[in-house]
Amino acid sequence: MTASEIRKSYWEFFRSKQHKIVPSAPMVVKNDPTLMFTNAGMNQFKDIFLGNNNPVAPRVANSQKCLRVSGKHNDLEEVGHDTYHHTMFEMLGNWSFGDYFKKEVIDWAWEYLTEVLKIDKDRLYVTVFEGNKEDNVDRDNEAADNWKKWIAEDRIINGNKKDNFWEMGDTGPCGPCSEIHIDMRPDEERAKVDGKSLVNQDHPQVIEIWNLVFIQFNRKANGELVPLPKKHVDTGMGFERLCRALQGKTSNYDTDIFQPILNKIAELTGFSYGNTEEVDIAMRVVADHVRTIAFSITDGQLPSNNKAGYVIRRILRRAVRYSYTFLNAKEAFMYQLIDALIETMGDAYPELEAQKTLVGKVIKEEEESFLRTLSTGISMLDKIIADTKSKNFNVVHGAVAFELYDTFGFPLDLTELILKENDLVVNREEFQAEMEKQKQRARNATAIETDDWQILQQDDREEFIGYDYLETEIFITRYRKIKAKNKELYQLVFNITPFYAESGGQVGDTGYIQQGDEKISIIDTKKENNLIVHLTKKLPQNLNGNFKAVVNTVSRQNTANNHTATHLLHHALREVLGDHVEQKGSLVHPEYLRFDFAHFQKLTNEELDKVSSIVNSKIRQNIGLEENREIPYPKALEMGAMALFGEKYGDLVRTIKFNDSVELCGGTHVQATGEIGIFRIISESSIAAGIRRIEAVTGPKAEEFINQQFGLIKELQNMFKNPANLKKNIEHLMEENIMMSKEVQGMKKSALTIEKRNIMDSAKDLNGISLMACRVKPVIADQLKDLAHSINNETDQDIALVLGGEVNGKPQLAILFSEKIIKEFDLNAGNIVREAAKRMQGGGGGQPFFATAGGKNLDGLDTAIEEAVAIIKSKIEA
Repeated sequence: MTASEIRKSYWEFFRSKQHKIVPSAPMVVKNDPTLMFTNAGMNQFKDIFLGNNNPVAPRVANSQKCLRVSGKHNDLEEVGHDTYHHTMFEMLGNWSFGDYFKKEVIDWAWEYLTEVLKIDKDRLYVTVFEGNKEDNVDRDNEAADNWKKWIAEDRIINGNKKDNFWEMGDTGPCGPCSEIHIDMRPDEERAKVDGKSLVNQDHPQVIEIWNLVFIQFNRKANGELVPLPKKHVDTGMGFERLCRALQGKTSNYDTDIFQPILNKIAELTGFSYGNTEEVDIAMRVVADHVRTIAFSITDGQLPSNNKAGYVIRRILRRAVRYSYTFLNAKEAFMYQLIDALIETMGDAYPELEAQKTLVGKVIKEEEESFLRTLSTGISMLDKIIADTKSKNFNVVHGAVAFELYDTFGFPLDLTELILKENDLVVNREEFQAEMEKQKQRARNATAIETDDWQILQQDDREEFIGYDYLETEIFITRYRKIKAKNKELYQLVFNITPFYAESGGQVGDTGYIQQGDEKISIIDTKKENNLIVHLTKKLPQNLNGNFKAVVNTVSRQNTANNHTATHLLHHALREVLGDHVEQKGSLVHPEYLRFDFAHFQKLTNEELDKVSSIVNSKIRQNIGLEENREIPYPKALEMGAMALFGEKYGDLVRTIKFNDSVELCGGTHVQATGEIGIFRIISESSIAAGIRRIEAVTGPKAEEFINQQFGLIKELQNMFKNPANLKKNIEHLMEENIMMSKEVQGMKKSALTIEKRNIMDSAKDLNGISLMACRVKPVIADQLKDLAHSINNETDQDIALVLGGEVNGKPQLAILFSEKIIKEFDLNAGNIVREAAKRMQGGGGGQPFFATAGGKNLDGLDTAIEEAVAIIKSKIEA
C-alpha cells in the first residue's frame, strides 16, 4: 500500500465504526499559552478533555500533522541520525469522548492492524501500565484482560510510569496507556533474540507504532489523582512508522513518503543516498526539515527571531548547516524541494500547492541569509583559531563558542567540526553553562505558575454576548491565581461575558466588574483552551453574588473601527494587486491596525494611494454590516468567504460581509462603515520573503496623524523666506548640503593625511618597536579606527599605537599592535584599553591586536592615553 492508501484506509475503517473524520488542526498553536506547536493528535481536543468545550461528535478520527522540537517532547537532535525520529510527523488518531473505552478500542486496534492491514500477529507485542504506589494506582488489569483475547499473555508486557502513563502536563486529564510494538527484524534475528526483550529498548527495528491512552484521572496541582466523571480514549499511531512496517522497509526514509524528496536532493547536490553515513544523515536531515518548514509557513508561522518563529528558523538553519558541510551546498537549494514534497503529501494537505510560491520564496531567502551567516561565522572562527594557537592553547573558551551560537546562529556542532580539523576543542562545560544561563533567563521571562481552578458555581453556558451587549449582569463561576514575571494576577471566568477575548489578531477587551461600591478593573481578556478568562490584579472581596460587567466602550469602538478597516483593506489590496494577496497575520488594536499579507514586491506610492482611496470610498458609502453568526462552513465558502490558512474552523462559522468583502471572522465590527470616519496608511514594509506589512490608523487617530503632518509642513514652511514653494526650497537645501559634505570630506581627508604623517614622524623607538601616541584633532576624531589601520598599513616597522579623540563631547580611545609582537611582549589591546579607560570613566574591549573604548569624562582622556603608554612601555621594556 502507498502512504496515501494507508491514510485513507485508516479513515475508512474508523468511519465504519461511526467516527466523524475531522481535518488536521494547524501545526502552529494559537490561544494556548502552554504550547507553541501541535505535538500530539489530541491537542485540538484538549479543551474537551478539560471539560471546557463539548465535542463535535462522541467519536472522531483524523490524521494530524505534528511537530516535536521543544519541551519534553524534543526529538530534534535524533533527527537524521536514526531512521525513525522526525520533527514534523503525522499522527493517525481516534478518540472517544465519554463513549467507548478500553474494550472497544483494543478490539478495533487489533482488527485494523491484523485483519485490515494484514500485519503478522507474531510480530506484535503490547504493553500495559504496571501501576504506581506513589499515585496509589494499580496495574491496568482491565486493559490486560482485554488484550488476552487477542494475544498470548507472554506478549503482554508491564510498563512503568514513564512509558505507560500519559499526562498532558503537570496538571490536568491523564491516565494509563497501552502501546503496540512491532518487531520488524528478519526471521533469523528473531529466532536468536526474543522481541519481547527489545521492547522500549530503543532498538531501531523493534518500535512502538500505536499508543492507546485511557484518560480516566485528573491530576491536581498538589499531585493528587482523582477519577474523571467521564472516561475518554485518545490514540495515536505514527504514520511514518506504520508505512515503513507495511512497505517492508528498515527505515522511514525508504518509504514513498520520503523517497521523492531524497531523490530530488540527490539530483540537486550530486550526492547519492545510501553510500556514506555522513551524507545519508545530511540528506535525511534536509528531507525531514523541509517538511517542517513548509508546513509551518502554510500554517502562518514564518521564521523569525522569537518564540515559534525562532524554532522554525533554527530547524531551517540546522538543515542548511548539514547540507553546507556534508553535501557541499554553498548556494540555496532546499526551496527547490517543494514540488517533491507536494508529490508525497499534496493530496492530503492541499495548502502545500496553494501556497507553493510563498513557501519557496521564504525558504530561499532564509537559506541565502544563513549561508551568508555561515561565511561570516567561519571567518570569525579562523581568527579565534589563530588567536588560540598563538597562545599555544588547544581549548577554545566555551563563552566564545556560545557567542558565535547566540549572536550569529552558528551551531556548536559545526564549530566543533571546524575546530577538530585544526586540532582544537571547545570547553563544552563553559558552553553549557552559558546555554543554561540563557535558558534560565528565558524561563524567568516566560514562566507562568497557575493554581488549581476554584469552582464557585457550575454553569455550562460560559457564553460570549459581546456582539450585542457591552454591559450585563454576571456571576463568577471559577477563578484561579497565576504568577507571571513575578506578578500575581487572577483569572476569572463568568457565566456570560460581554468582554471579547483576544483572538484572530484582535486584542482583548478591558473594562470593569462592579458589586456595590467595589469596582474591579478587567485589565485584559484572553481565551485559553476555549475558556474566556478575565485578568484582574485583585479579587473581589465577595466572590459570590451578581456583578455588573462593563466593557470600555471607547476602546471597543476604536477596535471595531480598526477591525472592519482591516477587512476593507484586505479587499482593496486584492482589487489593486491581484487575487494572490492573502492575509498572513494581523493586529487589531484600539490605537492602530497592522495587516500582513502575501505579495512579492514593495507597493508603489500610486498603489498605496489607490488602496487608501478604495477603503475611504467604502467608508463614505456607509455600507451596512451583514452578519451570519452560525452558518455551515461549506455554505460560507460558497458565499465567497475567505478561509485563512493556519486557522481551524468549526462546522458552523460566522461571516462578516460589507458589500463584496466577505470574511470568516469572530471579531467585533462596526454596524456601518461610516462609523470608521477616515482611514490612513502610515507605513508599508517587508517583514519576510514574500510578506508585506501595512500599518494604518482610523477615526480620531487618523485625524491626529493628519494634523501632525500638516503641523510639520507648517513648521517647515516657516523656516524658509519663501514658504510657498516648500519642495523647491528643500531640494535646494539638499543640494547645498551635498556640496558642503563633499567639501568637508575633502578637508577631513587632507587633515587625516597631515595628522597621519605627524603621528608617524613623532614615533619613538622602544626596543625595536615604533611607539606612537597622540590625541588627534577634533575634525578627524571619529575616524580613530581608520587612522590606526591606515598607519599600520603604511609602515614596515612593528608598531604600538595609542590614539585618543573627542567625539560628540565624549572621549574615545583606540590601541593597535602589530600582530607578530603581541605574543613576544605579552601585549593585549583589549586588556590594556579596558584598564586605561577607567581614567575617563569608561570601558571597552576588542581583540589582542586592536581594541577601542569610550568614556564619560573628557578631562580624563589625556590621562588615559598616558596610562596606556605606561602599560605598553612596562611590558616592552620588561
